[in-house]
Amino acid sequence: MTHELKKEGKFNYIEVGTGQPIIILHGLMGGLSNFDAVTSYFSTKGYKIIIPELPVYTMSLLKTNVKAFAKYLYDFIDFKGLDNVILLGNSLGGHIGLYHIKLHPEKVKALVITGSSGLYESAMGSGYTKRSDYEVIKKKAQDVFYDPEVATKEIVDEVYETVNDRNKLIKTLAIAKSAIRHNMAKDLPKMQTPTCIIWGKNDTVTPPEVADEFNSLLPDSELFWIDKCGHAAMMEHPDTFNDILHAWLKKREF
Repeated sequence: MTHELKKEGKFNYIEVGTGQPIIILHGLMGGLSNFDAVTSYFSTKGYKIIIPELPVYTMSLLKTNVKAFAKYLYDFIDFKGLDNVILLGNSLGGHIGLYHIKLHPEKVKALVITGSSGLYESAMGSGYTKRSDYEVIKKKAQDVFYDPEVATKEIVDEVYETVNDRNKLIKTLAIAKSAIRHNMAKDLPKMQTPTCIIWGKNDTVTPPEVADEFNSLLPDSELFWIDKCGHAAMMEHPDTFNDILHAWLKKREF
């Protein structure tokens, strides 16, 4: 399902449904369509799903970092006049959500992270020496998932185009360095925001021990595993992901 992209001011975003706002934060090479199943499901369950296009490749190089993206998110929430939002982030998106809460906890009611960077990740900025070899990039894209078939030609083509665009590659590497620099280990114990952690048991980018560490450091978190699942649970096992998240939201009365 494709949802219409709205353009207002400096923001491009998808907005579907009515009710409690859930802002979805995509990853470094993750398109907004990666969350189609989440959007379709929760927009019919009393939630307003909002997915801003993060300025991953459009900020100046000096501002291509986690902190600047978190500020962009704050500006977007302010622009939309929202309060008490739920943030849902995958990979880099989870990290941006965490950093936003570090700066502005009062704006966020709850956080959902899946395959999030912020403590450790193994693949964001490495392995592009053979970026012109399509088969190498295809294998890299497939490795993100437990089932390589989830990496459709469209996904592989997008990754290939991104890493072969010099400007985008430089920014990808800058973001990878920023993710390491903005390690959240010391901040997490101070963050009281209720957090739902949904993780693939077979994630090789942010391995399972990363989820365990998030869960042990965050004061109010619950960790849920999805078996036979890699780095993007909401794509690889969308129904299981939605069921886990919906049950958690209902239990917490969000």
